[in-house]
Amino acid sequence: MPKAAEPPGRGSDQGPGPCKRAKAASGGPACPLNFASPRLLFGSLIAPVEPETFFREFWEKQPLVLRRDDPAVAAYCQALFRLSDLKSLCGRGLLYGRDVNVCRCVKGKKKVLNKAGRVHFLQLRKDLDQRRATIQFHQPQRFKDELWRIQEKLECYFGSLVGSNVYITPAGSQGLPPHYDDVEVFILQLEGQKHWRLYHPTVPLAREYSVEAEERIGRPAYEFTLKPGDVLYFPRGTVHQADVPPGLAHSTHVTISTYQNSSWGDCLLDTVSGLVFDAVKEDVALRAGIPRQLLLQVEGTAAARRRLPPYHEGDGAELSTPGGRVPRLDSTVRLQFKDYSVLTVGPDQNQSDETQETMVYIYHSLKNRRELHMMGNEETESHGLRFPLSHMDALKQIWGHSTICVKDLKLTTDEEKENLVLSLWTECLIQVV
Repeated sequence: MPKAAEPPGRGSDQGPGPCKRAKAASGGPACPLNFASPRLLFGSLIAPVEPETFFREFWEKQPLVLRRDDPAVAAYCQALFRLSDLKSLCGRGLLYGRDVNVCRCVKGKKKVLNKAGRVHFLQLRKDLDQRRATIQFHQPQRFKDELWRIQEKLECYFGSLVGSNVYITPAGSQGLPPHYDDVEVFILQLEGQKHWRLYHPTVPLAREYSVEAEERIGRPAYEFTLKPGDVLYFPRGTVHQADVPPGLAHSTHVTISTYQNSSWGDCLLDTVSGLVFDAVKEDVALRAGIPRQLLLQVEGTAAARRRLPPYHEGDGAELSTPGGRVPRLDSTVRLQFKDYSVLTVGPDQNQSDETQETMVYIYHSLKNRRELHMMGNEETESHGLRFPLSHMDALKQIWGHSTICVKDLKLTTDEEKENLVLSLWTECLIQVV
């Protein structure tokens, strides 16, 4: 089976471990994850494996199973999404196909059992109990706060979009045939148990989804069962299938995915597509993922437009309305929401081609709409600011220092300094300390 690791014991010095005293934002079970920073969140998700070890030994190379034989971790995972949540969620105008799929694997093929129009809970229970179908819930972070909280931190860490799907499967059934995906996959087992079979890739680091016939994939390379709290990672291209053995309760797991279209080949296709298209098909090295967060620099506008907004409680007014003191020349200011903003340069889009100047652009996701995340309805507006290129050094000062006095900014006049920080403050990107 894939290499497994046990969760750290109390007092472990093996890196970021469970936050035993933390509570989930919803007031639910104790939180085993560390939300202090994107890196600590990811570290606590894969603990006791260190992030450096993970990327050296597992990322894009081989699967990893993390056993969480801890009732507190299991309780936290079960609270992320339950079968019982479907009843209340169906009251929010869910639609078949867009929000929910009902499917079952029959003789190695996926059979879709969707009805037309709105989703009704009683029909889903009938599909689950009588038709032995799997309920696939698309992008639950749109409705479940704790999944939003996890995924927006992972987007900051990876510098790439992070989506999710929940799968609820009854005993003695399988929802999907053997297949591989074009994303890096992290599985969190939430309810019940699920039996997994993983096979060696037929297309290493695949760039598209594909179903594979049983006779083509051979015997499983890994076979194991996940229980609540367990975590599974496998690289894109890994052929897999999963079922719930007869006699057990239903299984619920969430698949968290990232790094779609984030390879060196994809990066080059955006710039020299005609030269690279055929090479990507032939060279596996070009299908390897680019370094984390580099994608933000490559496509800053699009990435910021599609990202989740920072997790927050309440109506989110603090993300759209500036608060605290207005910055002045003698103020000391601090950048906030750095992980949710992109600083880049580009031509002035408000001028003709003949007179275009290079400008500095700052894009951010603070005002993005959570309910549209990963749903194919890209934000119609990019939120941010633009400044003359002469402001770059001052912006680098703000981005590179924990705090800085406004009068020390590298700009020619005091008026420019005050106008710069006032613009950033209006977008909620800085605060006076």
